[in-house]
Amino acid sequence: MSEYVIEMLNITKEFPGIKANDNITLQLKHGEVHALLGENGAGKSTLMSVLFGLYQPEAGTIKKDGKVVKINNPNDANALHIGMVHQHFKLVEIFTVLDNIILGAEPNKMGFLKKAEARKKVLELSEKYGLQVDPDAKIEDISVGMQQRVEILKMLYRDNDILIFDEPTAVLTPQEIDELMEIMRNFTKEGKSILFITHKLNEIMAVADRCTVLRKGKYMGTVDIKNTTKEELSRMMVGRDVEFEVAKGEQHLGDVVLDVQNVTVPSKLHSNNAVKDVSFQVHAGEIVCLAGIEGNGQTQFVYALTGLDKMSHGKITLCGKDITKAKIRDRSKLGMSHIPEDRHKHGLVLDFSLEQNLVLQRYWEPAFQKAGFIRGKEVRKYADKLIKEYDIRSGQGPVTTARSMSGGNQQKAIVAREIDKNPELLVAVQPTRGLDVGAIEGVHKQLVAQRDAGKAVLLVSLELEEVMSVPDRILVMYEGEIVGEFNPKEVTVEELGLYMAGAKNMYREVGVGTQGQEKEGEQA
Repeated sequence: MSEYVIEMLNITKEFPGIKANDNITLQLKHGEVHALLGENGAGKSTLMSVLFGLYQPEAGTIKKDGKVVKINNPNDANALHIGMVHQHFKLVEIFTVLDNIILGAEPNKMGFLKKAEARKKVLELSEKYGLQVDPDAKIEDISVGMQQRVEILKMLYRDNDILIFDEPTAVLTPQEIDELMEIMRNFTKEGKSILFITHKLNEIMAVADRCTVLRKGKYMGTVDIKNTTKEELSRMMVGRDVEFEVAKGEQHLGDVVLDVQNVTVPSKLHSNNAVKDVSFQVHAGEIVCLAGIEGNGQTQFVYALTGLDKMSHGKITLCGKDITKAKIRDRSKLGMSHIPEDRHKHGLVLDFSLEQNLVLQRYWEPAFQKAGFIRGKEVRKYADKLIKEYDIRSGQGPVTTARSMSGGNQQKAIVAREIDKNPELLVAVQPTRGLDVGAIEGVHKQLVAQRDAGKAVLLVSLELEEVMSVPDRILVMYEGEIVGEFNPKEVTVEELGLYMAGAKNMYREVGVGTQGQEKEGEQA
């Protein structure tokens, strides 16, 4: 038997204006976790899409167990026991969780669907691997993190033994990430082989055996994890040293920009409220982070705050003006920018060009329209400026269709558009999701720059490192309520984790206590 279960030899894949993969070789050993690392747009997802049959390469050979194979489509890949968890989920939103998992592999007898068997297998898999889901929930009604679980279960349901994970932790909580790392280790003990695309160097160091690095579509080398460091990997990836610490100067608080009073938002999944009587303020010149485990009301609160959904009770004031019932455009005009959690659903029009997406929130301004007609030259000039400033990479520059861009560069486009509006309040939800370490460094600097310019920033993040290093103040949300308020310089990760898990509640029974300190009456 060959040493390698999969060999991708001299793979070249081109798109209009760009060579996404330029003569790349990758070899996956039996029973190993092999990380694939690179900047946004380096060609990682493209290479894995070639292996999964979504793209056909212009040159190169693929071998499985030493034998040349031809993978024309995902069905061919599944027949070879190759499965893939995609960075951008391939789910039918109006279908249930169960229907999505079994789609294309439905168990049947004499043409009749045997859903009971499928349900049993899905529940057994979810229990075995700690990926609990509600099989009857519709995809459109569940969180992004829950959709990720569905994608993983789709692959497990098909009994695949070569598993491709494309940014699988981008939408998971720290606890879920730890669980996934353990699941991946268990997969390899069962004889499965894993290709793991990630930008998170800590994850690579924790779980991978080897790592292949790509830069701008070219192969930079393969290293054994036990013989390398995070710093060496980051240099291979971006070609320079990266600052891992967030540098912040002294804080200068200004007036209240955002005032949230007793906001309550009903749940679409059950009779309870998703957000319960939430109140807080964000001042000019500060970054406030809303932290919590996925599914504790952060998404529903942001939807109500930004106008994507209605609330049943409460009041929201922006720069002294009541925006409780204001339309999304009016909130934008009053000074609110929003980097959304789901970039495809709420951040971009995927079939529009990059330049069109960059003026989505501003096309009606005189700079971009005259007498009702878009000023194409001005839009192009503006797009070129943002592309250069934010290092947005695409095959055809401003005319590139947003759908064809890598996930990280789609995210850069949204960040550029929302920050360049010069908002009074920036609502940044998972702003570094899917970004490489170099781009994350850039986004963090932009958030701090907004704060230093006297703007208010509301950061919603699941990344504990980001939660601890970027904000000036942390609010923890659990089951739709604010249960704690902390100074990141004074609280520990362990204490924060207890509040996020619901083991403690600073405000229960006794009201608000001193920041970051426990008071009598807390539940532990």
